[in-house]
Amino acid sequence: MSLLSAPTTPHALASPVSASSWWWPLVIFVLGTPLWLQLWEPTLFITINQWCAPLAAEFWTGLSLLGNGWGLLAVTAPLLVFAPRLMVAWLCAAPFAVLFARTGKFFIESPRPAAVVDNAQMRVVGELLHNVSMPSGHTLTAFAVASGIYYALTVAQRRRHWWLLVLAAGTGLSRIAVGAHWPGDVAVGASLGLLAGLLGHQVWIRLPSTQFAPTAWGVRIAAVLVALSIFHLVTEDLDFAENHRTQMVLTVVAVTSLLVYLWRLLASTFQKK
Repeated sequence: MSLLSAPTTPHALASPVSASSWWWPLVIFVLGTPLWLQLWEPTLFITINQWCAPLAAEFWTGLSLLGNGWGLLAVTAPLLVFAPRLMVAWLCAAPFAVLFARTGKFFIESPRPAAVVDNAQMRVVGELLHNVSMPSGHTLTAFAVASGIYYALTVAQRRRHWWLLVLAAGTGLSRIAVGAHWPGDVAVGASLGLLAGLLGHQVWIRLPSTQFAPTAWGVRIAAVLVALSIFHLVTEDLDFAENHRTQMVLTVVAVTSLLVYLWRLLASTFQKK
């Protein structure tokens, strides 16, 4: 990061990231060493999975939806209207999240819990998955988006929005609850997700403030992606059939947000004329 010129944009000065923040991905990775080395498996996975079992499947699949790209676009669609700069912020982190997730799954052929644990000892929700376990892509995505938004806030705002990272942690826990990932996959996903968010922040703080206007191409692309998310929400089950009702609610949120954004975009265009 020292090779990059110091950002001087107003939003960069209002949303600084301390040097210590860059240590958090490494701290989580190191503390999670016993997990990704699977020193306590399969006992730890079974314990957490069974501990989560009393809660309805829809609760966990809903949290898991926060790690699905199409679901996240719908959840964050209101940002198009209320805070475009935050929408752009997490989209800056998204490419890094995709890179880390795809690279990890390409090079690490680790079995999923269902391929190792007696399925009678665990709760499995949705499709029975057997391979490409490390890292948890949903956890990685959730932390990338949450941290991308979190670090784009001012220091004062961050004190009130710590729950963003708690939600991301909930997504990670949900991946164990539905029987899709080991705790180690979640720990590594959280570590890489935070790193993706921090790297995305470095891109975001160097964007001119004009890129956050409704007419800016970055925001327009975000609107197109929200429109695509609406299509996926309506035409398919995102990860789980149990998410159907949640997807319908998110469809209403995304459609409403998109319509308001388009109305403001047209109003802005006509005002310029």
